[in-house]
Amino acid sequence: MMNPYIGHESQISGVEEHRLTGGKGDGMRLLQADNGRGLTMTLTPDRGMDISRLRVNGVNMGYFSACGYVAPAYYEGTGDRWLKTFTAGFMTTCGLYTVGTPSVDEGEELPLHGSIGNLPAEQVYWQEEEDKICVRGVVKDEVIFGRKLVLRREIEISKKENSFVVRDEIENMGDRVEPLEILYHMNMGYPLLDEESVVTIPAKEVVPRNEHSAEDIEHCLQMEKPQAGYEERCYYHKFAGKEGKASIYQPKLGMELTITFDAEELDGFVEWKMMGVRDYVLGLEPGNCYPDGRDVMRKTGMLKFLRPGECKRYEVKVEIKKA
Repeated sequence: MMNPYIGHESQISGVEEHRLTGGKGDGMRLLQADNGRGLTMTLTPDRGMDISRLRVNGVNMGYFSACGYVAPAYYEGTGDRWLKTFTAGFMTTCGLYTVGTPSVDEGEELPLHGSIGNLPAEQVYWQEEEDKICVRGVVKDEVIFGRKLVLRREIEISKKENSFVVRDEIENMGDRVEPLEILYHMNMGYPLLDEESVVTIPAKEVVPRNEHSAEDIEHCLQMEKPQAGYEERCYYHKFAGKEGKASIYQPKLGMELTITFDAEELDGFVEWKMMGVRDYVLGLEPGNCYPDGRDVMRKTGMLKFLRPGECKRYEVKVEIKKA
């Protein structure tokens, strides 16, 4: 129903499209979504339909790396050069054919975290309804003589509460079985994140990624002040049953952000703890694998596959509340 008090619907809520000018992000499309209840979100159609900014009542939730906005033309798909264009933002998608450490799997050289987060989306549009805003786009990770994977993404933003859901459908449009890896690299940042933040991950088991992480596993959920020369620590949290959940509470703000997901479908949840100077970020990352390289996932039996014509669906919800 039309509101007689306003001239344009964007007075209250909606989506606006912008383009960046200057710097490495020059020309990138940005979608600015506002739910009218305090949640504002910036989506990057030219970078996998990911989420670069997330704020609630003006308070920043995510981490924005020193790389800043970087257009997909700068992406280098070899080794660990993915880091040169890692904006981070609130969410960067990793995959779809590989996640994690560069590796060689069955003769194929695989870069860090794959290419999906550096590919522009097509068919981007949005719809606003009385209780939600839905933004949709299609990202094609297809090559000649190789994989043909298509990601159809919907981000549904509630207008009743400060929450949103990322829904992905991934289809194998080729004629051969393809490996499928995905990681929702969700990055918590200051001021939501600091040494007073309370992180809760109700897992049944925590496994350190390496010996360095194992040295401090008893403090894996304890945040610290920024430290020069900090070496990242990663922990794998295994849940009992379908309910996957992780939250971060900032007492100074009285705000809590909670991530929920199906822990049987996304069975590779990663906590990435990076307490460096300016590289100060906590990753709370649902995924269907661990970031150890596709070759390792194949050896452990954790590697997933898509048959020709098969679709796989994933869903992750994020909710921010006053606590």
